[in-house]
Amino acid sequence: MNRSRLVVAALAFPVAALSVAACRKAPPQATVTITSPSAGDTIRGPAVHVTLAVTGVELAPVAEQRSGTAHHHLFLDVDAIIANGPIPLGVPGIVHLGQAQTEFHWDSVAPGRHRIIAVLADPGHVPLTPLAVDTVTFVVVAP
Repeated sequence: MNRSRLVVAALAFPVAALSVAACRKAPPQATVTITSPSAGDTIRGPAVHVTLAVTGVELAPVAEQRSGTAHHHLFLDVDAIIANGPIPLGVPGIVHLGQAQTEFHWDSVAPGRHRIIAVLADPGHVPLTPLAVDTVTFVVVAP
């Protein structure tokens, strides 16, 4: 094969590979939504029940250690610690829902304005990329 044909053949392969890749559907981006409480809600406390919805990723218990799955982390009045590493364990106000739960119940939330941040993370507790996060602020009043 002469040199010019070799160059044409080498250039044609990446174009063919790109057209095949372009036909594949990209996986949907994962999203998390705090469905309750709603933004601006007033809750007669001290109990606050949180419900969550997810799209674009399968929830699974952390113990399964399955790639491509996620679980919830909730931050109550704590800034979300989102870095290149895992979400820390044992920090007051951060809850790991490691059994793939979609609900959590806080029993003793003080009266006042509060914020919940929900973050999806992989089995190693590392936030998903791109980030899947939702935030809701609400008010708790004394019963």
